[in-house]
Amino acid sequence: MLKRDERAAILELCRRGTSPRQIANALRISRTTVKKVIRSASSDVPPIIREEKADTYRQEIVQLHTSCKGNLVRVHEELQALGARLSYPALTAYCRRHEIGTKVKAPAGQYHFQPGEEIQHDTSPHRVMLGGRLRKVETASAVLCYSRMLFFQCYPTFSRFECKVFLTEALQYFQGATERVMIDNTHVVVLRGTGAGMVPVPEMKAFAERFDFVFCAHEKGDANRSARVEGPFWFIENNFLAGRSFSDFADLNAQAREWGDKVSRTYKKHMRAVPVELYATERPCLKPLPVWIPEVYRLHHRTVDVEGYVAVATNRYSAPADWIGHPVEVRETKDRITISLDHRRSTTHARIPEPEGRRVMAPEHRVERGRVRALKQEHPEEKAIAQAAPEISAYVTALKQRGRKQITLALRQLLQMLREYPREALLSAISEAARYGLYDLDRVERMVLRRIAADYFLLDPAKGGDDHDR
Repeated sequence: MLKRDERAAILELCRRGTSPRQIANALRISRTTVKKVIRSASSDVPPIIREEKADTYRQEIVQLHTSCKGNLVRVHEELQALGARLSYPALTAYCRRHEIGTKVKAPAGQYHFQPGEEIQHDTSPHRVMLGGRLRKVETASAVLCYSRMLFFQCYPTFSRFECKVFLTEALQYFQGATERVMIDNTHVVVLRGTGAGMVPVPEMKAFAERFDFVFCAHEKGDANRSARVEGPFWFIENNFLAGRSFSDFADLNAQAREWGDKVSRTYKKHMRAVPVELYATERPCLKPLPVWIPEVYRLHHRTVDVEGYVAVATNRYSAPADWIGHPVEVRETKDRITISLDHRRSTTHARIPEPEGRRVMAPEHRVERGRVRALKQEHPEEKAIAQAAPEISAYVTALKQRGRKQITLALRQLLQMLREYPREALLSAISEAARYGLYDLDRVERMVLRRIAADYFLLDPAKGGDDHDR
């Protein structure tokens, strides 16, 4: 079939008086075709008016396309079972022409950003050779939309804690914040809604207010809106991760930052610019960071177990042996685990980034065999007695072994006597009680009262003292 320009050329040559034979020889087409074009007197290509073989089975094709889940091979097999004499290419061509099972493609658009206007943030899973084995990691990426400066890090998992850690490091890397941070409707940030109706989690909203930006999300299906951050993931997977191996996450993230610096100093053909040169223009437009940026942490409340450990994400970290059974506060940051008994007593460990079921024992927490029982038997009242009256330490030791009262109650009673009664009278009574093996503190207290009776009390001479105290 002749094209429109060929038909126009035939009509033009005919108007000039050229014979059909000469036109056919010049255009290398048949004289019959030339004569048909001249008779039609139109350069428009005539439509093909003929019935298609598949028109008879249109309704069956539409139904089978739905029941066969869009598989045209199965549709063709079922049509043949119904007796249709229709080839597979004819079926696919018919479906294309009549848009059966095809989606209307929308033209791609472009977004233009001003300096300091937006950062796009997203995550993507990748396979990495880490510690000698291939494993899955979550790659978090952030891109300045104007200058295309890239910052990315890898984590074993990606929760709100890792999100805040990553964004804090990204903003420090960019040395400023933008007006908004665009996300891909991730559940880490989103409380409810999508796109323009997205409502962030209060925790993440408060985090954004710290750096004076807002979270926003693109509409579902609008892939172009997040193209700045989606594109580098392919580059990271096929350039940075290809052929590289890493000892641990610290090594992986250190090399990621070094590679990102190198990429940002490379000329980009599609931009016709170098990202660091555009960043020099964008840097003054970024919002300044707060004067003080608090370290991102996650708080846990634990009780030190009988082995002297606290558990965080299946990993166990040691605490001093005298903290066993006490409630403690565990603060988890990116690199450290801090265990605090109170405001003055705390201990710190290097954080294991993923749950491995490991035990971490600090050398100063290791207790020699035989000392655990002694540490458990120490009481704060005993320490106070030893500081107030060290000369009765032998009596206190014997009292713990031979006294009839509970040790804690006996020590509290003795400490109260030290605080309330004169020191000389109390020490004299305890010395006499130790000589006779007397460890009933109620009787010792009566002995003290008898010694100080003449100084502090007026007693009736007719009643006399208590002979049973001796």
